[in-house]
Amino acid sequence: MIHLPHLISDLGVILVTAAIVTILFRKMKQPVVLGYIIAGFLVGPGFPFLPTVKEPESIRVWAEIGVIFLLFGLGLEFSFKKLARVGKSASITALFEITSMMGLGFLAGLALGWSKMDALFLGGMVSISSTSIIMRAFDELSLKGQRFSSLVFGVLIFEDLVAILILVLLSTVAVTQTLSGAELLGSSLKLAFFLLLWFLVGIYLLPPFLNRIRNVLTDETAVVVAIGLCLLMVMIATGVGFSPALGAFVMGSLIAETREAKRIDHLLHPVRDLFAAVFFVSVGMLLKPDVLVTYWFEILFLSIVIILGKLTSATIGALVAGRPLRESVHVGVSLTQIGEFSFIIATLGLTLKVTSDFLYPIAVAVSILTSFTTPYLLKFAGPICDNLEKVLPKTATQMLERYQLAANQEQTESHLGILIWKSFGARLLFGSILTIAVGLAFDHFVLPFAEGMFGPSVWLSAGLTVFGLTLAAPFLWAVVFGGSSDSLKDHELSRLTRLKPGFLLARSLLAFLLVTFLMNVFDPGSSILGALAGLVTIGFLLTAKFAAPIYKSIEKRFVQNLESSEYTPTPKHRPLLAPWDATLSEIVISPDSEIVGQTLMNSGLKDRYGIMVSLIERGSKRVLAPTRDFVLMPYDRLFVIGLDSQISLARKAIEEHSDAPLDLSVAAFGLVPLFIHPTNDALSRYVGRTLRDCGLREDVEGIVVGIERDGTRTLNPDSSWIIGEGDLIWMVADIVKVKALGKDHFVPGANATPV
Repeated sequence: MIHLPHLISDLGVILVTAAIVTILFRKMKQPVVLGYIIAGFLVGPGFPFLPTVKEPESIRVWAEIGVIFLLFGLGLEFSFKKLARVGKSASITALFEITSMMGLGFLAGLALGWSKMDALFLGGMVSISSTSIIMRAFDELSLKGQRFSSLVFGVLIFEDLVAILILVLLSTVAVTQTLSGAELLGSSLKLAFFLLLWFLVGIYLLPPFLNRIRNVLTDETAVVVAIGLCLLMVMIATGVGFSPALGAFVMGSLIAETREAKRIDHLLHPVRDLFAAVFFVSVGMLLKPDVLVTYWFEILFLSIVIILGKLTSATIGALVAGRPLRESVHVGVSLTQIGEFSFIIATLGLTLKVTSDFLYPIAVAVSILTSFTTPYLLKFAGPICDNLEKVLPKTATQMLERYQLAANQEQTESHLGILIWKSFGARLLFGSILTIAVGLAFDHFVLPFAEGMFGPSVWLSAGLTVFGLTLAAPFLWAVVFGGSSDSLKDHELSRLTRLKPGFLLARSLLAFLLVTFLMNVFDPGSSILGALAGLVTIGFLLTAKFAAPIYKSIEKRFVQNLESSEYTPTPKHRPLLAPWDATLSEIVISPDSEIVGQTLMNSGLKDRYGIMVSLIERGSKRVLAPTRDFVLMPYDRLFVIGLDSQISLARKAIEEHSDAPLDLSVAAFGLVPLFIHPTNDALSRYVGRTLRDCGLREDVEGIVVGIERDGTRTLNPDSSWIIGEGDLIWMVADIVKVKALGKDHFVPGANATPV
């Protein structure tokens, strides 16, 4: 009789059960993640009425693989450049919410009588919201076109990065069993060092590698290469003392900076979904009914703490970031749940055996409860805002409005710290990191290998010292002499020139410390021959001219690799703040939509919904200001302008059943304000001429959607409109070209909003 391994039969049981449950959850319009958890409970030991998994340990191994692929997928959607683009509002909101909830979760755990370690892990679990549940809720409630959703997506991106830091810090605390500030600081610095090092080395090596093999990179090969790179970084991260999840996340974010990112993400999506399903099913297998019954009060108490705490902290964080009250409340309501990372943190506590057994099922139960409440809270966000505006005194409302205006005011003069960073801060940081990396590479690999091959000797030490210092020379040059003033203005250069002697002294001191570190690695015995070789090498390096060209060529290639991955993404929804409470958003035409095959005029989009189509994307083609006879086809992407309510109605009719992929990236095409300033010679040529004849639309590759003059606003002005001095013109156009045209003449607080 043929024997079937338990692992195969177990996978069959959990996947069949998961398929049935998730289909039911789809019909009930509930998050699929919750369906996986329920399926895990049904096949777990806590529910004996169905076939039970026979080898839970094997399933947990698959679940570990699921965590790796889940984090790898998040990394592919992350991108370091995307983090820089989400803006200060998302980062301020996320940091305020995360720190507040970590403290609140820790205090809640202590209040329940738990140990400090349980309370600490609880703080980490309640601080991160669920990306999948929020995305699902927004999709079902047609909220992706609302202006607050862009801030929520930015907060989620930033939370993903902070969650990785939380995992590392909790791992350190679990091992040391202490809450030492020095330990936490050391772990944070170590994480920051390796993240920057991997970023620098990865961007330098990975894009050229993928470009070189592009011609032979079939779909099958791309999947194998991507998974191989992911697991390689997992091994590297584990080797230096970090979690496998961190390595997967880092490699995903590095691949996200390459031209193959979209293709690899698309190809790996089914693989990621499969292993992620196994992970969430394994989460549900740990649910124990007796624990849930015993700890019902704790589950209810923590659910209330999470909902109220996240609503309050995220709302205040958004207000601190300068967002309006209604938008801030909607952001707070959106983040009132926990999810994927909470399970990963809980799993970490169980794996390290530092948390109590009851913490995991409580976290899962709280996640399920808060996830079910999220859609209902989003529906009541409007009434909550209305009541809050009625309760708040008028003086408080005015103070918030003044603060919002001040927070969004553009700074006319750079602070000294920003000037220093623009001048040579990046080179100073990256040069130091790469110099230390050379020393660590010699300490852990080169020296042990050389001494194992030839045996220890003073001549070997001297030779390796010269070799190591020569390798580090370009990076030491960047620390002492590297700097760039190309992006600085004359008055900024004059401020830095006065401080130049002090900067040179500080940088020389840093270089001395780095050289001391290298000498201690290369020649730990401090032999006379080694010290002499080091001094001669340093003297030669300071006078030689080879270090600067080498570093500059390395930097040039790095920048080219970073910029070469730029592409114009095609987001499914890109909600934007437009003038006069209107929103520039994107709608994908579903094949089932009634407007397919109709012209713009016959579709009735403007008459029925009040929206205006400013741009249509079809594949790689863009049609600006499409004519009334333009025929609409399935999967056309319409960039429309209108009120939130108008776009929501139009979306239900146009985009129903659309499965086009979501991309949270930011494009270079968007809604841009341009102020016709009388002192700007580049803009004066448009004054006194009509929109049709002035050539403005051709210069910026866009269309004019609104003009504001003397407090009067005109939406969709006629082409015979004559431009005057002081007009504020809103356009859907190339942001870079408009900024280059308008230079410094933008309305404070009315920044360009990219699509």
